[in-house]
Amino acid sequence: MRETLMIPGVVCSPMTSDDRTTVEDVMSTPLETIAADATVMEATSRMREKDINALVVRTTPRAIISSTDVLDAVSEGKDPTSLEVADVMTTDVETAAPDLYMEEVAAMMTTYGIKHLPVVDDDYVGMVSSTDVTAHLS
Repeated sequence: MRETLMIPGVVCSPMTSDDRTTVEDVMSTPLETIAADATVMEATSRMREKDINALVVRTTPRAIISSTDVLDAVSEGKDPTSLEVADVMTTDVETAAPDLYMEEVAAMMTTYGIKHLPVVDDDYVGMVSSTDVTAHLS
């Protein structure tokens, strides 16, 4: 039996499991990753090339670098040409399971104020973004 994510104050509309879309149905694959010791310029080039806004950083604990992380660094006066991914990445990121319902993902993103969730099933298997959620729920 599937366990449902419970987030205080969030109510999902009742549907049968056959009617509901899961993360696995909409996640982006293959997953784009980058090393923690790569340069921020490499990360931004890869994001631009792939037309995405985040890359998973294969570290422990789990990490991600997003366009927001880069913008934050620049707005703080840091020179992106001299930074490594590890200097700006977000660590201890929230993740989603492939069988999580999209309504639950939307609630997680709202609750935690995030736009990207790596999808993990023992290992990374994809990425779901707020754009994916918006496209699905609209």
